[in-house]
Amino acid sequence: MKSRWIALAATLCLIAGVAVLFFGGSAVYYLRGAHALDVRGQSLPHGGDIVSPGDSWTAYGGDAGGHRFSNATGITPENVGDLTQAWSFSVGDREKRPLAAQRRSAGEATPILVEDSLVFCSAFNEVIAVDPGTGEAKWRYDPGIDIEQRPANQFICRGVSYWPGDGTEGHCATRIISATSDGTVFALDAKTGGVCEDFGDAGTVTIDPGMALDWPGEFQVTSPPAIIGNIAVVGSAISDNQRVEAPHGTVRAFDVRTGEQVWWFDPIPRARDAENAPDWQGTFPPIEGHANAWAPISVDPARGLVFVPTSSASPDFYGGLRPGDNRYANSVVALDAANGDVVWGYQFVHHDVWDYDTPAQPGLYTIWHEGSPRDVVVQITKMGLVFVLDRETGEPVHPVEERAVPQDGVAGEQLSKTQPFPVRPPALVPDRVDPDDAFGITLFDRWECANRIAGLRNDGLYTPPTLGGTMFLPFTGGGGNWGGAAFDASRNLLVVNMSNLAHLIQLIPEEDVREVRETLHESEIASQRGAPYGLRRELLLSSLDLPCTPPPWGLLIGVDIAKGEIVWRRSIGTTEDLAYGLALPLGTPTLGGPAMTASGLVFIGATADYYLRAFDAENGDELWKGRLPTAGIATPVVYTWQGKQYVAIFAGGYGNLDTPFGDELIAFSLP
Repeated sequence: MKSRWIALAATLCLIAGVAVLFFGGSAVYYLRGAHALDVRGQSLPHGGDIVSPGDSWTAYGGDAGGHRFSNATGITPENVGDLTQAWSFSVGDREKRPLAAQRRSAGEATPILVEDSLVFCSAFNEVIAVDPGTGEAKWRYDPGIDIEQRPANQFICRGVSYWPGDGTEGHCATRIISATSDGTVFALDAKTGGVCEDFGDAGTVTIDPGMALDWPGEFQVTSPPAIIGNIAVVGSAISDNQRVEAPHGTVRAFDVRTGEQVWWFDPIPRARDAENAPDWQGTFPPIEGHANAWAPISVDPARGLVFVPTSSASPDFYGGLRPGDNRYANSVVALDAANGDVVWGYQFVHHDVWDYDTPAQPGLYTIWHEGSPRDVVVQITKMGLVFVLDRETGEPVHPVEERAVPQDGVAGEQLSKTQPFPVRPPALVPDRVDPDDAFGITLFDRWECANRIAGLRNDGLYTPPTLGGTMFLPFTGGGGNWGGAAFDASRNLLVVNMSNLAHLIQLIPEEDVREVRETLHESEIASQRGAPYGLRRELLLSSLDLPCTPPPWGLLIGVDIAKGEIVWRRSIGTTEDLAYGLALPLGTPTLGGPAMTASGLVFIGATADYYLRAFDAENGDELWKGRLPTAGIATPVVYTWQGKQYVAIFAGGYGNLDTPFGDELIAFSLP
């Protein structure tokens, strides 16, 4: 990825001039009729569904419902500019992990504050507890995963989970539950890091993927288990586009004390009497796998519900062997925590052939709606659409329309004639670029991009893959992704970061896949074995390796979720670490998510430049940035320790962005 930006350095003066010409120095884009945030501070009841959102940070998303919100008010918009680094802790992976493994890793971990420790995991699944005030190590445990394997989605560990116990005392009375890139789940004493020998086989459960893997690492777990009562609910991440008959996307629940599997849920029906079987009209039972839940799962303890975000069925870009809407794929599915039965499901993409997985933790929030508090599920998507659903029923809170979408896919494909579009809020990022709007820093590369766009099928969102090539906007990384959103209930304000890049997607007849792979070395070529077509996927770039879509390429957006209105929108990230120090406010693709505070701040890393930033929740203005040793592609944690407020982020870099590998957890506080 970084090589795609190096051309900036050769044309610095020209770019600077173009930037001034195009953007006038402003970091505000796409706004039409924007207004200042006018929702004010009534305290919302939370229905008892989640314990004190914002009071602590005891789960990956801050709490079990993913608010990513802290009640701390010590750091404010007025004094945030005084933040300085308080401490840093190095995991040591730069010294002890092979370079090849470092390049295949992503630093995505968010710590949790439990048992008087900040507890987090490295990209290689080592679990570490540090002192929240000093960063000194208290304990650490390395499960010893196989780092010679090729993981499905890089070496990733987004976080660990905490079980607060059932009132008993002694060893492992409270537990850390974590899962690994080689498909295991393990339990540790939350106070000491000692192995809980009574969990599974001497502390570890090995997940059976249900079939032989093509290679070690095709199946992994990247997101933290969700804890509800005495069970841990675990999803999976599975390599995309390899084959039709692929591992199933089964969600599994394990007893946190014994490791025994309590129940399982497969989003794809395997029996004719399954509720969603009529939406799978091909071979029965379906030969397809996946529809897995690789993003974080949410839970509502009071209702006894588990909210599962599911992905597309395999393979991603051809669905001719699975006609129908493929219900419970590309959905949020509410399960009964006692037995895994479906309570309700809502599908965001019918018959997905765009890799538009449900990519982020469902947000379990309480909003003011028509003068009353209402418990909802808010789901961001790769398409840049935001859905707001009633938590009890799954029915849309804001209207959703089934709108006609482009048709005429490849031979054998049976596309859905319509797709669901929320009426409110509007799409957060564009879904179409005309040739006349192509970006370029010279007349030549702008003309080149215009020709590339003109040569692709480009009918807006849900244009199907074609043999001649299709432009996907947003690209398959979003829009939104696994970092999710943050929510301040007192303001009804949802804050989410999104990317604005396009993919070139081209289907390849299966008999030509080998030849194309040998010719197009710079593209991703996947076989989709068992389907009549393979796949070519690449970012839509000019020969200068710059995006053909106009900037900003990364956005931070504030949404009044009760009204369904966009409040503000800002670019996020600059070219500083991509173009030899030239910091143009063009935005960069973003991964990782935001965290918010009661004082009205939004903290976020997520960019390809090396900063943790603070924004004003009222208007989106950038107020502060703290330098990191590499990209902080993780969601920050905000916490108070011994009366002092901290914000910490793991700076681990990201292999797919070619940002330098890092292994440091860094905390900032006021002097």
